[in-house]
Amino acid sequence: MALAQGVPPHDPGPRSGPPGAGGFYPTLNPTEQAAFANGIAQFIEDEGVPDIPPGTGNGGLGPGFNSTSCGSCHSQPATLGTSPAANPQIAAAAEMGARNTIPPFILPNGPVREARFVLNPDGTPDGSVHNLFTIAGRTDAPGCNLGQPDFVAQLAANNVIFRIPTALFGLGLVDNTPDHVLKTNLAASPDRKANLGIAGRFNRSPNDATISKFGWKAQNKSLNIFAGEAYNVEIGVTNDVMPNERNLVEGCAFNPTPEDSHSEATNGISDIDSFVDAMRLSAPATPVPPTKQTQAGQDAFNQVGCVLCHSDTLTTSASIFTGMSNVTYHPFSDFALHHMGSGLADGVSQGVAGPDEFRTAPLWGIGQRLFFLHDGRATDLLTAIEQHSSTGSEANGVVDGFNHLSPDKQQALLDFLRSL
Repeated sequence: MALAQGVPPHDPGPRSGPPGAGGFYPTLNPTEQAAFANGIAQFIEDEGVPDIPPGTGNGGLGPGFNSTSCGSCHSQPATLGTSPAANPQIAAAAEMGARNTIPPFILPNGPVREARFVLNPDGTPDGSVHNLFTIAGRTDAPGCNLGQPDFVAQLAANNVIFRIPTALFGLGLVDNTPDHVLKTNLAASPDRKANLGIAGRFNRSPNDATISKFGWKAQNKSLNIFAGEAYNVEIGVTNDVMPNERNLVEGCAFNPTPEDSHSEATNGISDIDSFVDAMRLSAPATPVPPTKQTQAGQDAFNQVGCVLCHSDTLTTSASIFTGMSNVTYHPFSDFALHHMGSGLADGVSQGVAGPDEFRTAPLWGIGQRLFFLHDGRATDLLTAIEQHSSTGSEANGVVDGFNHLSPDKQQALLDFLRSL
């Protein structure tokens, strides 16, 4: 549909209707479906400080944390998604009497954020997550007096960068995509990529050199590492992947470690395994049926070169899960790192990913997202596209191509994205 006279191209906004994601992969057997359901139940569970009953893994919050459940932050448009509009971190900060001050960058209308410091006090690289809140004052953490970081001072020193939650739908397909498929995909269309200034490389495990695919900088090798790190870093629960307490000071340790463990020696019940089941067995986000307008938009998406990084088709290898072998899927990502330039650079290095490199964000499900880019700075697709362009960005040629499209084609491209 052509734009009305005088109406500029615009983001039509999150599409209405039911969530296009959040369920289990449709071919799973009943046992696998039950594992997914259990994973979702654990994912949305609100964590307290004490492990009650001891050894059950039902607790472990803190000493520092960003929220009190995984599902509170990964909830748009459904559980396993990304940041909701109403920020759950506000309530989490005061839960059970906790005496936290809300940092100025945590707003009631979102996005959910984690904070990382670029540099240590001595000027060496930091890059780690500094928890927003502590358990001090909670009625289930008597005697803990851990203070919050001085975010006001760090903001004044321009030393804080942010990340928002990534969507977790369909990650079993991503996890099961072999390296050779990703390498072949990245090597495709070399002349066109060279003409547009697109290169790309993969973050890799330093031990076996295989490709890492999870996280904003593809810093996590596996879903187990991804889940275990997040459980410890975001919520403060020690686990088999990250067994040591962060932010530990005298008076703030309430449980033996690891608090979440899958061990026959203790009859432990691992939340990490459940989280992995939820991610691995989830269905990818489902687009709405194509229309003439959205097909024209996909043609424009391909024409200007968006598809050269936001790859539309990949294929998995054989899988132990029912119906998930040799699946052709459409993540709209190459899962490679690309230089995004000075405008998006966060100054943080993770693995081989440098200060301005980010994994290509998968676009499946973008039709119902509210916040865009790694730090949620954009709430509008048009703005997000333009912010891909800055000095040193591999996307400059593509954004220039987008800007030279006719207004009708630009609108069609935006409508296509909102159909995903």
